[in-house]
Amino acid sequence: MIIKHPVSTEKSIRLMESENKLIFVVDEKATKQEIKKAIEELFSVKVVDVKTHNDSKGRKKAYVKFSSETPAIDLATKLGLM
Repeated sequence: MIIKHPVSTEKSIRLMESENKLIFVVDEKATKQEIKKAIEELFSVKVVDVKTHNDSKGRKKAYVKFSSETPAIDLATKLGLM
């Protein structure tokens, strides 16, 4: 499984509101293309960009930017983050 779970922190809420992004914890071996494909298939949305980051706890996080016709806040509400 590529996508493990969404991240709900103050930073992720700010990114969602200002840049239309959500943060997900993903599989350490997943590529940006695999993450993009998995998000688009799972949630039927259009992904513009994926940036990844390995944090100090050894987790890989994906910063997923959605297209303007897909508000991140709508997806966050569906996922129960809001």
